[in-house]
Amino acid sequence: MNYSIIFYIIGWILNIEAAFMLLPCLTALCYGEKEGFAFVATILLCLCIGIPLTLKKPKNRVFYLREGFVTTSLSWLVLSCMGALPFLLTGSITHPIDALFETVSGFTTTGASILSDVESLSHCILFWRSFTHWIGGMGVLVFLLVLLPLSGGSHMNLMKAESPGPSVSRLLPKVQSTARLLYMIYIFMTVLLIVLLLLGGMPLFDALTLSFGTAGTGGFGIKSDSIASYRTYLQIVLTVFMILFGVNFNAYFYILIRKFRQAFQIEEVRAYLAIILTAILIITFNAAGCFQSFGQALQQTAFQVASIITTTGFTTTDFNIWPQTSRTILVVLMCIGACAGSTGGGIKVSRIVIVVKSIAKEMQQMLHPKSVKKIRLDGKPVEHEVIRSTNVFIVVYILVFTTSVLLVSFDNLDLTTNFTAVSATLNNIGPGLELVGPMGNFSVFSGFSKLVLIFDMLAGRLELFPLLLLFSKNTWKKF
Repeated sequence: MNYSIIFYIIGWILNIEAAFMLLPCLTALCYGEKEGFAFVATILLCLCIGIPLTLKKPKNRVFYLREGFVTTSLSWLVLSCMGALPFLLTGSITHPIDALFETVSGFTTTGASILSDVESLSHCILFWRSFTHWIGGMGVLVFLLVLLPLSGGSHMNLMKAESPGPSVSRLLPKVQSTARLLYMIYIFMTVLLIVLLLLGGMPLFDALTLSFGTAGTGGFGIKSDSIASYRTYLQIVLTVFMILFGVNFNAYFYILIRKFRQAFQIEEVRAYLAIILTAILIITFNAAGCFQSFGQALQQTAFQVASIITTTGFTTTDFNIWPQTSRTILVVLMCIGACAGSTGGGIKVSRIVIVVKSIAKEMQQMLHPKSVKKIRLDGKPVEHEVIRSTNVFIVVYILVFTTSVLLVSFDNLDLTTNFTAVSATLNNIGPGLELVGPMGNFSVFSGFSKLVLIFDMLAGRLELFPLLLLFSKNTWKKF
C-alpha cells in the first residue's frame, strides 16, 4: 500500500475543498451575513491539514487499483466531515450526525434532508448546501485528475474507483484529457441551464443553486416546497436538463466530434429514454385524477419521472397521494437510476440492459445447449469480466439493501418508510414515500439509523465496493 500518495491526494482534496468554500464566503459577503465566518474557519482548518500533506511530494507516484479504492473512499469521508463543519459552526444544524447526514447527502448528490425549514437558513449556507451537489456530481477526484500529474495507470485507477457504471473507458488517449473534457461538458451544460432559468425570470441566487442541484442530480431545494412554487416554464426547463444530465456523457462526446449517429446508437441511452417515456405515459393516465387537467398531469408526471430516474429528487407535487401503481413505478425507477457515465445514481441502465441480455442468453442456451452466443452492447461484445462484475454488483446491492432495511427497522417505523428511505439513500435520490415522502424528511430516524443511511449514500455514490473494501483486512495488508 502506497500510503504516501494516499495522504498526498487527500491533502489536495482538502486544499480544493478550501478553494470551493470561497464561493459561499463571497455569498456571505454579498448578503452581509455573519455566517461567513464559519466558512473562513473551515477553510483555515482545511489548509492547515492539506498544505503540510502536499508540501512533500511522494517519491513513488504510481499506485494501483487497491490504492485507488482506498483513496477514493477516504477522500469522500474527509470531504464530508470538513463540509459538515459550517453547518455546526453556524448553528444551522446542531447535532454532528445530522450535520454529517446533510453534507454526505449533498456530496453524494442524494438530496435527502433532515431539515424541515430550509428557508430559514442563510444564503451562504443554502449556497454551500446546493454547491456540494455540483462538486459531487462529476466527482472531486475527477476534478483532481485535471490538476494532478501521476504516473502510469494511476489516473485510470482513480477514475475507475469514483466513476459510476460497470466499466470506465477513456474518451481521449490520456485520462487527464478525458477528465478535462468531462468537466468542460459539465460546466457548459450548467452555465446553459443557469442562462435559461434567468431568461425565465428566476432570480440569480435561485438559478445558481437549482442549477447546481440539477447538474449534480442532487435535489436540494432552497424552498420548503422544493420546485412547486416556480412557474411551469421553469419546471419544464429543469425537467429537460435533469434528463440530459442523466445521459451517458459519452453521447455528448460523440456529438462534439460530430459523430451524431454513434451518439444516438448508444444502446443504454435509447433504453434510458424508452424507460422514461413508458413511465410518463403509464403514470399520466394512472394518476390523471390527481390533477386538474390532462396537460397538467403530463407535465407534472414528466417532471417527477425525470427527477426520480435521474436520482435528482426535486418535487413539484406530493406523489405520496398518487395511486399505488404510479408509486410502485417510481420505486422501480429509483432502483434503475440513470445512465452510467452520468451524474445520476441507482443501479444504472447499462447494468439492467446487461442483466436482461444475460437472462435471454441463458434461456436460449437452455433450449439450445450447444449454441454459442455473446452478449453485445452497442454492437460490440461485452467482456466476461464486465458481465461478472455486473452480476456481483447486483448481488451485493441486494445484500446491502436488505441489511440496511433490517437495521433501520429497529426504529419501529412502517415498512414503506424504511424500504423507500434505504432505496432513496442507496440510490442517491432523496425523497421516498410515507414519512420520508416529498412533504416529509429524514429527521424521524434515530442517530444509529442515520449512520446506516449515511453509509448507504456513500456506498451508492461510490458503487459499493470502494467503501466496502475499507472493512476488509486484506485491503491493508502489504503484498
